[in-house]
Amino acid sequence: MNFEHLKVFHMVAREKSFSKAAKNLHMSQPNISLQIRQLEESVQTKLFKRTTRKVDLTQAGEILYQSAEKIFTIIHQTQKDLTLLSNSTHGVLNIGASMTLGEHILPQLIGNFKKEFPHVQIVLDINNSDQVIEKLINGKIQMGFVQSTINYPEYRQRIFFEDELIIIAANDFALHHVMDQSSSLRLDQIYSLPFICREAGSGTRQLFEEQLIKNHIDPAKLNIIFELDNTQSIKSAVEAGFGLSIISKASVQHELSLKTLRQISIQGLNLKRYFYSVYDEKKLTPAGETFLSFIHKECPS
Repeated sequence: MNFEHLKVFHMVAREKSFSKAAKNLHMSQPNISLQIRQLEESVQTKLFKRTTRKVDLTQAGEILYQSAEKIFTIIHQTQKDLTLLSNSTHGVLNIGASMTLGEHILPQLIGNFKKEFPHVQIVLDINNSDQVIEKLINGKIQMGFVQSTINYPEYRQRIFFEDELIIIAANDFALHHVMDQSSSLRLDQIYSLPFICREAGSGTRQLFEEQLIKNHIDPAKLNIIFELDNTQSIKSAVEAGFGLSIISKASVQHELSLKTLRQISIQGLNLKRYFYSVYDEKKLTPAGETFLSFIHKECPS
C-alpha cells in the first residue's frame, strides 16, 4: 500500500464512482481502476463490490475507508497548521505603545521576538495612552500597549506588566527644608515644590492625579512649572535641577544607579500600576496573534 493508492481509494469510496474519482483527480478511468487493483493485491482482499449501477465498499473496504478518513483529516489539519505558522512568521505588524512602554519595556521584548521571528517587521508608534487608543479604534494599529483600561467592550484588555511610579529629583536638589526625619515628604508639602509633569492624557499623569484626589490633594494647585511629552526630556529637566517629577521606576534604573537622580518618598501615595495589551481579537493577523502570545509568555501577569 502506498499513499497514491490510498488517495485514489479514498476518492472512489467517497464519490462511490470510478468516473467521478477520475475527474476529481484528473486521471483516466483505466488508471483509477489499475490503482485500485494494485491496492487490492497489496492488501490481498477485495475493497469494492462492483455492480453496473453503483460501487459499494466491502467490509474490508469500510475498515480501510475509516482509517483513510482519519489519515486525510490529520494531513489536512497539518497543512493548515503549517500554513498558519508560515503566515505568522512573515509580514508587517503595526503596534502602538504609551511612552514608558514604548521607550523602556517593549524594545527588549521586540528584540527577543525578532530573534525567533526575524521575518516579522514590527512598526512601533509611541504616543500617550489616549492617542494610542485613538489609533487603535481608527485601525491605524493592530494592537496597543497602555497603562490604563478603556471603556470599549469590543476590545480585549490583558494585563502583561506591573510597574510603579516614583517621585524623582536631582541628587543635589535641595529638599531639607521640607523633608522630615524619616526622609519622606508629607502629601500636603508637595504644593510648595516645583513639578515637571507629563501632558494631560498620559497614563502617568492620570494615575498621579487620581492618587492625589484620593488623598484630598487638589492636582490643580500643584506648582507645575512645565509639561513635557516624553520621558527623556523629563529626566533631563529633573537632572538639571528644575524640579521634581513623577515617572516610571523602570525608566530611571540607570540614573538611580549612577546617582544622577534619586527617589523621593511621599507618605500615603500608592503608585503601583499595570500595563495592558488592548486589541480586537477578530482583527488580529497571524503575526499579531504570534506576537501577543510571545510577549505574554515573556511577561507573565
